[in-house]
Amino acid sequence: MALDDFRRLGRLGRYLRKDRKRLFLILLILIPVALAGALQPLLVGQAISVLRGESVFPWLDDLSTALAVRYLLSILLVSVILRLCLQGVQTYNIQAVGQRLTARIRQDLFSHSMSLSLRFHDKMPVGKLLTRLTSDVDALAEVFGSGAVGVLADLVTLMVIAVTMVLIEWRLGFLLLATQIPVTLFVLWLQSRYRKSNYRVREELSQLNADFQENLQGLEVVQMFRREKLNSEQFGRTGSAYRKAVNGTIFYDSSISAFIEWVSLAAVSLVLALGGVMVTSGVMGLGTLTTFILYSQRLFEPLRQLAERFTQIQGGLTAVERIGELLEEPLEITDQVPLKQIEVKAKNSSISSKGEILFEDVSFAYRDDEQIIEDLTFHIEPGEHVALVGPTGSGKTTLIRLLCRLYEPQKGRILLDGKDIKEIPIRELRKHLGVVLQDTFLFSGNVADNLRLDSKIEDFRLKQICNDLGLSSLLKSLPNGLETELRERGGNLSSGERQLLSVARVAIRNPKVLVMDEATAFMDPSTEATLQKDLNTLLEKRTALVIAHRLATVEAADRILVMSKGKLMEQGTHRQLISNGGLYAQLAELQERGFSKK
Repeated sequence: MALDDFRRLGRLGRYLRKDRKRLFLILLILIPVALAGALQPLLVGQAISVLRGESVFPWLDDLSTALAVRYLLSILLVSVILRLCLQGVQTYNIQAVGQRLTARIRQDLFSHSMSLSLRFHDKMPVGKLLTRLTSDVDALAEVFGSGAVGVLADLVTLMVIAVTMVLIEWRLGFLLLATQIPVTLFVLWLQSRYRKSNYRVREELSQLNADFQENLQGLEVVQMFRREKLNSEQFGRTGSAYRKAVNGTIFYDSSISAFIEWVSLAAVSLVLALGGVMVTSGVMGLGTLTTFILYSQRLFEPLRQLAERFTQIQGGLTAVERIGELLEEPLEITDQVPLKQIEVKAKNSSISSKGEILFEDVSFAYRDDEQIIEDLTFHIEPGEHVALVGPTGSGKTTLIRLLCRLYEPQKGRILLDGKDIKEIPIRELRKHLGVVLQDTFLFSGNVADNLRLDSKIEDFRLKQICNDLGLSSLLKSLPNGLETELRERGGNLSSGERQLLSVARVAIRNPKVLVMDEATAFMDPSTEATLQKDLNTLLEKRTALVIAHRLATVEAADRILVMSKGKLMEQGTHRQLISNGGLYAQLAELQERGFSKK
């Protein structure tokens, strides 16, 4: 293993601290299990020696043959039962610790993934991330349950058997131990090759999951444009790449298993040949030879298990590597103040938000060669209603993401009530920002849970807010009102109904700054007219930043900011911008003619 493997394994060790007692018990059981396993061949050999009248344990000399054999068989039975019981206790505790380990790691992976910036998630397909949270964590549990502890058990068994053999007959003992040298060298040679092959398997599996997840999410488009055959062929190529990668690991796995089997047969043959000569010459008894034949089989049994666990261990190390890469992914957007200090400040005081927003020379790019915002400066007074308009790609939605600290600008700063938003705790910042997006995301669960999200609000208050926002007709149309269960992403609601709910859940939080990105885009004129009255109430005494493509919806704004290619081209009221004859006037003219330039 490389140095990074030990470092990552050491980092995972902190997840096992709560299970120290179980781990101690598991390690403690290893010794009696190994001793019981090593005792059994010796007892069989002694039974044969008793029947042939050869030298046996001193305490058996004074007993009759029948009684001595009965004693040996009784001890053998006790050792078998004891070993099985101890192995049962050991296996249960190993699996219990393994499941606790994976549960803690998966929880940390999920929390870390949720804390990573959108920049990371833009580059990481969801399917690949899911593979790390599921398949890789399961592989880690497997390597702990039957790999790491199993290797220790096999090593302890090997040591006990080796010492016992040397004490009984040192010549045959050292001969058998010498046969393990080529096996060890061969395993070490395969380690690096298998590791690379297994990493490729994990990568191909991630791609397989990513393709599958993408096709399921875009199933409607796939069927409408008759892409089933083409996408199936593409998925088949991904599956073929995964199959080839798996075949590579199978080759190494089968090679080492076959090699160990060959070496074990050769060792037994060698023991029979040399042991037979020693028995006929009177140097060694038949019972001792039988003991060594059984030991030679027991000696290679841990090696066979090690070979089987070899694949699990390498797969687990690959999983550790991939999990470690995700856990080591730095958090781009964090609070500058330690969490404990933030909690203390939150208890003692909070931001007195008036809703003043200031962008100072802000520049941002998703990629180095793709500048989205460039040296942007504007100021929004508390309570002012400002509209953002401009062609698609001008950076309007990016401004919202920067204001909510979903991304960090490469240059400049953004201030809320005179304070840099980087200095404001993220939870506190987003508490004061109410965002209604064009594409509303609803979670599985009932309507009430999607409205509440993180707020603790009573049912009667929730119904009152819904009534005030004109959602009564919508709730009456649902089978169980607020308790109606929603399908994935709110699939049993229309786009307009989902947007109504998104406006409602923002209103519940009573934010000081309201940000709306085409919040009424999917509503019919009747629903939009009904909601517009309630929006006016919602916008009262609040700073509002509204993105709209339909210019008719922003005519009443206090000020309109017109953007193009990440720059602020002009600003003013609707009348002022129309009279100026600039970009806004051109957009308005196009829309009046019936064209839509978004």
